[in-house]
Amino acid sequence: MPSLMIQGAGSNVGKSLLVAGLCRAAKLRGLSVAPFKPQNMSNNAAVTHDGGEIGRAQALQAMAAGILPMIDMNPVLLKPESETGAQVIVQGQRVATVRARDYAALKPKLLSPVLESFHRLRARYDVILVEGAGSPAEVNLRAGDIANMGFAVAANVPVVLVGDIDRGGVIAQMVGTYQVLSSQDRAMIAGFMINKFRGDASLFDDGYHLIAQSTGWPGFGVVPFFDQAHLLPAEDAQDLPKAGKAAGFKVAVLTLSRIANFDDLDPLSQTKGVQLMMVKPGQAIPGDSNLIIIPGSKSTRGDLAFLRTQGWDIDIAAHVRRGGFVLGICGGYQMLGQTISDPMGIEGPAGDSQGLGLLNVNTVMTSNKNLSRVQGLHCASQTLIEGYEIHIGETQGLDRNRPFAKIAGQSEGATSPDGRIIGSYLHGMFQEDNFRVAFLRQLGAITTQQNYSATVDVTLDALAAHMERTCDVAGLLGLAR
Repeated sequence: MPSLMIQGAGSNVGKSLLVAGLCRAAKLRGLSVAPFKPQNMSNNAAVTHDGGEIGRAQALQAMAAGILPMIDMNPVLLKPESETGAQVIVQGQRVATVRARDYAALKPKLLSPVLESFHRLRARYDVILVEGAGSPAEVNLRAGDIANMGFAVAANVPVVLVGDIDRGGVIAQMVGTYQVLSSQDRAMIAGFMINKFRGDASLFDDGYHLIAQSTGWPGFGVVPFFDQAHLLPAEDAQDLPKAGKAAGFKVAVLTLSRIANFDDLDPLSQTKGVQLMMVKPGQAIPGDSNLIIIPGSKSTRGDLAFLRTQGWDIDIAAHVRRGGFVLGICGGYQMLGQTISDPMGIEGPAGDSQGLGLLNVNTVMTSNKNLSRVQGLHCASQTLIEGYEIHIGETQGLDRNRPFAKIAGQSEGATSPDGRIIGSYLHGMFQEDNFRVAFLRQLGAITTQQNYSATVDVTLDALAAHMERTCDVAGLLGLAR
């Protein structure tokens, strides 16, 4: 089959980035290529052009491949709502919320839609580049597996195993994985790669050969750390934007416990004249912040309680008294209102929560999820705005008479009478360059125009070139074909 699977000897070894780089390298070679991830776990999702949701990494990989994101690229998406439960998305649509223990019973039933999506993609493209999840070394999860070797065996897809040398112990990662795999799973591995090397790669020659000798796997290269990775949208909360420069318009973002769709922040983190500050749990919101952003959340009422536990509600109230601005996006918008009601227990225990009371709106959680890509007009600046909605809940109230935007002639979002408190359901709004500059300037920022999308595209080209220089891209694509 024209496909190759990249699996990791551990989590966060850089699989998503490597698949994106291979997608762009294949595209530049004139191949039609598509990404695929059987099962993903992330609260950072993208709305597809065929009306569903997939992991943000697969949307970036689709961009690298030069195609539109589709639900078949990530047929199973798990979105954690608590420490023990997650929302289950199958082929773009929510089907259930289950506890981790119960998911083990559901998982074998999901192999059929996974293979269905995979074969639909395979019929359309020259090459399918597949990303695993976690590690195949988690052999305690092998029964019913659809994310790693379970999928590779079922679909007969060769695997290249990736180790992360940056965290140390990479020889043990690779050889240990070989030792714990069954003979059937071991036979699926066609080679290995080492990722995130810093310094002189020749210093690892002995270790590289030791892995090859101990496993019998051919090596496909040692990939140095890609310094421009921060310019690409991240999917994992571990990769949230770092604090920006020490001067400029100060934007404080609350790091909620179930923060979702945080790629909203990426364009801001790269905007000249803006200092983006991620406020971690236990930290106070800096008193000199110009704008506070309450981002999306996978558990709105739970994160509202978390926000109050940190004392951030007190900091926000003081910020508002000083004349500062507050923007709530999606779940953050719901938190800004008077009440949040969840009568059916959609996001957790049924009940009501008092909001922050900064907007005169009320939200009721409903079972229907709004999934849509939208284009409209930002009311305050009269600039084009694009984004996507991915939320449950309906929000109504008097402050919606001052909408944030007009979408297809309908009001979207809400604004306080003085214009300093703003709520919107639109994710991805800051990717639109003209809107981002106009919005920030209206709040008092001094910034310049930048083409965010072009930066991402150039960075994907640089990633492909980085991989061409340092690993056997031709050999990897040869395995796939």
